[in-house]
Amino acid sequence: MKQDTHFVSMKFPANFDIEEQLWNSGARFVAGVDEVGRGSWAGPVVAAAVVFPPFFKPPWQLYDSKALTVKERETLSTEIQKVASIGIGEIAVPVINRLGIGKASQQAFRLAIRNLKLTPDFYLIDAFYIRHFKKDKQLPIKKGDQIVATIAAASIVAKVFRDHLMVGLDKKYPKFGFALHKGYGTKLHQEALREHHLSVAHRKSFNLTAFL
Repeated sequence: MKQDTHFVSMKFPANFDIEEQLWNSGARFVAGVDEVGRGSWAGPVVAAAVVFPPFFKPPWQLYDSKALTVKERETLSTEIQKVASIGIGEIAVPVINRLGIGKASQQAFRLAIRNLKLTPDFYLIDAFYIRHFKKDKQLPIKKGDQIVATIAAASIVAKVFRDHLMVGLDKKYPKFGFALHKGYGTKLHQEALREHHLSVAHRKSFNLTAFL
């Protein structure tokens, strides 16, 4: 019998165990927050904040966005946005060049949260504390996008949103292959840099001159 491979991953799906504990303790709105594009050589860094209804039980499983195909991510992002409150934070290349990627990622976190239509009671974040937020109202979790459902959802929404932006940049700067590698340092991207040098979409705060 042929196995149904829809949303199948080699990794275990993320779960709502921590969210359940927080909901039971009285935290009504629990936000999962994650960013994508931190290690990219070009394009913006994007964060997403996702808040599911209390005690939500999805009819689908959630995984770290990197464990999914493009089609799976697109489908899940659409399903997540049907039921959850979503906030997106996009920080452009000039800001990344001025502040550095660490501070720019923190700005993306805070902007995503500000763009929610509600105020979370607690924040679950992949790996990092959100600066300038009370630490007793947040919990950074190492590899949280792999094990915590709300963070996994944020990783999916952020990835799909940023991938669409990179496809748009590809149309503006077609010589670099942004639609294929999304700005990351692949061999194709390195070869394009050697041939065409830096575009305004590239992050000057990264030492890319070694590839020129």
